Amino acid sequence: MERQRTLFQTWGPTQAPSLPSVLPGIDMTAADVWIYPTNYPVRDYQYSITQTALFNNTLVCLPTGMGKTFIAAVVMYNFYRWYPSGKIVFMAPTKPLVAQQIEACYQVMGIPQQHMAEMTGSTQAADRRQIWRSRRVFFLTPQVMVNDMSREACPATQVKCLVIDEAHKALGNHAYCQVVKELTNYTLQFRILALSATPGSDSKSIQQVISNLLISRIELRSEECPDIQAYSHQRCVEKIVVPLGDKLKAHQAKYLQVLEAFVSRLIRLNVLSRRDFQSLTKYQLVLARDQMRRNPHPHITGLQQGIVEGDFALCISLYHGYELLLQMGLRSLFLFMQGIMDGTKGMTRARNELSRNGDFIELYETMKDMFMGTNGVSAAGVEKPFIYSHPKLKTLEDVVVEHFKSWAGLRDTRVMIFSSFRESVQEIAEMLSCHKPLLRVMTFMGQSSSGKSVKGFTQKEQLEVVKRFRAGGFNTLVSTCVGEEGLDIGEVDLIVCFDAQKSPIRLVQRMGRTGRKRRGRIVVILAEGREERTYNQSQITRKSINKTILGSNKAFHMYPNSPRMVPDGVSPVCHKMYITVGQYQHSEKARRSSKYFFSFLKHS
Repeated sequence: MERQRTLFQTWGPTQAPSLPSVLPGIDMTAADVWIYPTNYPVRDYQYSITQTALFNNTLVCLPTGMGKTFIAAVVMYNFYRWYPSGKIVFMAPTKPLVAQQIEACYQVMGIPQQHMAEMTGSTQAADRRQIWRSRRVFFLTPQVMVNDMSREACPATQVKCLVIDEAHKALGNHAYCQVVKELTNYTLQFRILALSATPGSDSKSIQQVISNLLISRIELRSEECPDIQAYSHQRCVEKIVVPLGDKLKAHQAKYLQVLEAFVSRLIRLNVLSRRDFQSLTKYQLVLARDQMRRNPHPHITGLQQGIVEGDFALCISLYHGYELLLQMGLRSLFLFMQGIMDGTKGMTRARNELSRNGDFIELYETMKDMFMGTNGVSAAGVEKPFIYSHPKLKTLEDVVVEHFKSWAGLRDTRVMIFSSFRESVQEIAEMLSCHKPLLRVMTFMGQSSSGKSVKGFTQKEQLEVVKRFRAGGFNTLVSTCVGEEGLDIGEVDLIVCFDAQKSPIRLVQRMGRTGRKRRGRIVVILAEGREERTYNQSQITRKSINKTILGSNKAFHMYPNSPRMVPDGVSPVCHKMYITVGQYQHSEKARRSSKYFFSFLKHS
């Protein structure tokens, strides 16, 4: 056991774990053949990747909508055949994804539902123990898997195939990493299939994923690859750069005066060397604070050290507000600052400091006059016109309205809009709702956590919103990052990105929401200056990563030896066959939840 733990942590390019000469549990009559379905059109790239994934621990990177789940279903089915007493596990990071993937995999290969199980944290631990004994194919979140292995409820030695969805999350001590580490304490005889639209935000994070998931092969196809171009529809990407305008620049200048007052205190103490307030970032402040902690200044001791820590925390918060101002506009900045000033964010020191700053109070009172009031109604009861708190909002409105007008009378069309902050999502939805019935708008957000001023959706509610959107109950979905990953949103003709993402992962996932069945359009709306530069750098990084991977796997340190999952001398040959799949039966509990939430949406 201890030897296996050491192997996991220290494997190198010349090391390979010794594997057993016999393979317990394999059905030798089944092992001569692997099955590939013809009930879906046969695509050469899917066939090739599936074959690789059966015989190697593989990281599969395909654009959204190009069939990662299909490949997973075929691989799982063949291990289900080869190992009649083995356990097959599919992990996804959220409950909605788990619920979606169990049905999607069933639709491909038709594994009997009585052999499959969907398990979440809400399933009682005693019930899960029984399910592990009685079922063979499991769909769950990694946290459930970690908990059940720690309780010895999961028969880890029987796990023969482990599928990991959204595999780029396997960094640090993520639950995905914990599952793989714990499994290697029991057995090295299992296949890993990792799935992601993009492998990571940079080479270092990709290497972490490879190491943490014991990956031996990377199968990546970008949209430029000829073998998938025949199956992907053209996506037109437009970048619109919007000037800040005189009004927002005036508020920016006032806010920079506030920043200068607090940042200058750190500069005077020589704990911050950067003097250009306008280009300073939260990340640079965090690095400077970490540097101070590692190498404390001898003249900063005791009480003063606590004051400096407080100034760093305040400046980091202020620069978060600055990003909101430049990317989202005054309303998002106001709501953020309001949370500090009314105490809901619990930042007592920041509130006290800001209350004594005249420039801040003047700016805050100006914003309060602009945005205070409920549902667009002033204190006098007069309906207030919508305030475009950032010039990008007007551009967004024009793009979306023009899209629906141009599609009028042709066929149904849907639009999805992404913005990183909940307050911005609410603001966009309020603006677009003025265009009913042309636009039927719904917001889509993750679960609420403490300190959030805007209520989020439970995971059940998220699934119902997605179903309603696919069915045409509304045609415009305004989403936070929860809409980027995994969930099958359906066919979307226009994607609008209201902010730039530093990580190429998020941009790729957003773009993957269109162009699945017909030509798609992507519009990225950027504020002139910092946000535009962020977007350009993200594009350069994405192309560089794909070039590195496609050029040669030698750029990365791969796991030295995937285990053989069929005996020596056995080389399974492919048998293509039509798989007849029945109707997937949803649980009664899920149907009741759906009926309730559809009623909720009608009245919301």
